[in-house]
Amino acid sequence: MAEQRFGEFIGVRRHGDGGHVAEFVLDRPKAMNAVSTEMARSIAAACDALAQDRDIRTVVLTSSNDRAFCVGADLKERNSFSDAELVRQRPTARAAYTGVLELPMPTIAAVHGFALGGGFELALACDVIVADASAVVGLPEVSVGVIPGGGGTQLLPRRVGAARAAELVFSARRVAADEARELGLVDQLADDARTGALELAAGIAKNSPVGLRAAKRALRLGQGLDLRAGLEVEDAAWRSVAFSGDRAEGVAAFNEKRTPRWPGE
Repeated sequence: MAEQRFGEFIGVRRHGDGGHVAEFVLDRPKAMNAVSTEMARSIAAACDALAQDRDIRTVVLTSSNDRAFCVGADLKERNSFSDAELVRQRPTARAAYTGVLELPMPTIAAVHGFALGGGFELALACDVIVADASAVVGLPEVSVGVIPGGGGTQLLPRRVGAARAAELVFSARRVAADEARELGLVDQLADDARTGALELAAGIAKNSPVGLRAAKRALRLGQGLDLRAGLEVEDAAWRSVAFSGDRAEGVAAFNEKRTPRWPGE
């Protein structure tokens, strides 16, 4: 399986016919994928490349470590920073989390083991979270004197509601897989998170790439809007696909009772 590298700590692998599923591998196993400055730069660079690749229909975020998805920021590195260095590093860290959040295609996190702090924020930036029985998630930042800074205070309430998000952030507690599923912190439990996420991604990737990106855009931009404004967002997304080659091919394939051959435009 061919792999494209982005620095030392990030790999991207293509799966399926046509390579329409991209596996985005967090690959700093000796540090349980703690996000250093160098790793943050690589995450942002990989996201930029994937966002521009029209052949990619779904992305699956996985880990090469057998104990952790990602344990968050590299606190050993942070411990060496002066205040000025921490300020300078902040845009680099933000770009990594924003890069995942703004990927234009459906994105799935495959959570195995610990997904804590910034690691859980990387998962929250995805559209769907698949976990297995080993998963332990949480936002423990207040226990070390900071707050979630990779989107956690904004993404978690959108997922589980304001009161529940407040309890989880303020308590800094870790949540095991079964409770995480019950609370809505993860969406699906699978025997193996990576396998389950890749299977889900393969099913999604059979659909129109133009439709998938437009649907994600409508879902994301419509969050938090009143119904009337949300319907305007949906209408704009519908108009962006209504006259596309994918729409014409989808209708033709349905009527001809065959599998669509998506032009992706």
